[in-house]
Amino acid sequence: MSEQDEDFAALFEASTKTARQFQQGQTVAGTIVAIGPKVALVHVGGKSEAQIEVGELKDADGDIEFSVGDRLDARIVSTAGGLVLSRRGVRSAATQRELEDAYASGLAVEGRVERSVKGGYEVRVARERAFCPISQIDIARTTDPEVHVGQTYAFRIIEFKDGGKDLVVSRRAVLEEEQRAAADAVRASIVPGAVLPGRVTSVLDFGAFVDLGGGIQGLLHVSEMSWSRLPSAAAMVAVGDRLTVKVLRVDEATGKMSLGLKQLQDDPWTAVATQFAVGQVLQGRISRIADFGAFVELAPGVEALAHASTFPPTGRSGGWAKAIAVGQISAFEILTIDLTQKRMGVAMVEEGSARAASAAQSAIVAGALVTGKVERHEKFGIFVYLAPGRTALLPFAETGVDRDADLLKAFPPGSDVQVVVLEADPDGRRIRVSKKAVAEQQEQAELRDYASRQDASAGPSMGSLADKLRGALSTRKS
Repeated sequence: MSEQDEDFAALFEASTKTARQFQQGQTVAGTIVAIGPKVALVHVGGKSEAQIEVGELKDADGDIEFSVGDRLDARIVSTAGGLVLSRRGVRSAATQRELEDAYASGLAVEGRVERSVKGGYEVRVARERAFCPISQIDIARTTDPEVHVGQTYAFRIIEFKDGGKDLVVSRRAVLEEEQRAAADAVRASIVPGAVLPGRVTSVLDFGAFVDLGGGIQGLLHVSEMSWSRLPSAAAMVAVGDRLTVKVLRVDEATGKMSLGLKQLQDDPWTAVATQFAVGQVLQGRISRIADFGAFVELAPGVEALAHASTFPPTGRSGGWAKAIAVGQISAFEILTIDLTQKRMGVAMVEEGSARAASAAQSAIVAGALVTGKVERHEKFGIFVYLAPGRTALLPFAETGVDRDADLLKAFPPGSDVQVVVLEADPDGRRIRVSKKAVAEQQEQAELRDYASRQDASAGPSMGSLADKLRGALSTRKS
């Protein structure tokens, strides 16, 4: 027999000789002083030790859940030859009473998440097993159930049945209480212009909701996330991301608030004046297409509009839009820059034809003979595309055709037409052209050519005929 076994045997023998007068059925509290292979000794006061079977100290998995020095409650089942205890009927009574008190008073208890089960988690609270529904494990929706396994949290007992053997707990209740306690302090700090840390709780196409603390959430709209245009909020943030945001607006009546992220970054338009200039040709990406034109990203956060009128007409309604695509990268010429309104007008030009496009625009002056494309017919005339951003009006009176003629047949949309510029504003907003004047210019040119040839070949006797021709030209001009 080993020395440890001899010591245990001596304690056991002593317990039978010094047992006090206890009554069978009495519940006593004691401290474990020794644990043997089959029985354990429990000091129950004075010099009295009682014995209890080791099997009654094991949990449902067969592991001994007590150590020497631990206290327990048990019932005396025999006093013959010493005290014999049993925990049947009073097992974990002290723990159960504590849990019941915590349930009644609403106090939180500590629990360890043992494993994920159907519909929730198995949680070890003291020596008891409890169930936590998955909806009660966190405030935010849990996408990966395994992230909580092995964690120790504070829980509130929301159901206490069958003497504590049927427990339902909630961590969410504890978190919500903590939020309410912190809400007042957080709410006081939420004013327009405040810069606060937050955590993304949900992401939708139009934006993300950000928790600023204490359960107080604000909307971070997708348009306020970046100076660049985003396809959706998910392209910028994800649930769980921690951000620093700026409070833009707070509705005092409803408590709703709007948040911004791009406001904490430099506005790219502040550098437009030094980076871009009218007439400059550079690469741009078509970011979206609208009925009135295409938006072009020239730099992150800097978009320009290529108006529908800047695209050559195709003869079909909306044909210009079918010739381009979102994401297309092309060369664009800057036509206008408005720093105050943060607007820029551009026109798409073919690679290598930027100089030709600029030359075409500069050639649009009164008296110039230019070639354009028929864009559309209106009640008051025909619109003719001359160059990117330059569309002219050809009045019906200047078409050079009979009043009863079919103008659609004479000037089909998308067809080329040669015209003379009658009037042109420097900014290109008002341009009037004439088809009829083309024939007149050609006739005048032929007369001038004929007169010059006559001057060169005729003698003194023919001088009067040349003078008459020059006189006729002068009369046409006046």
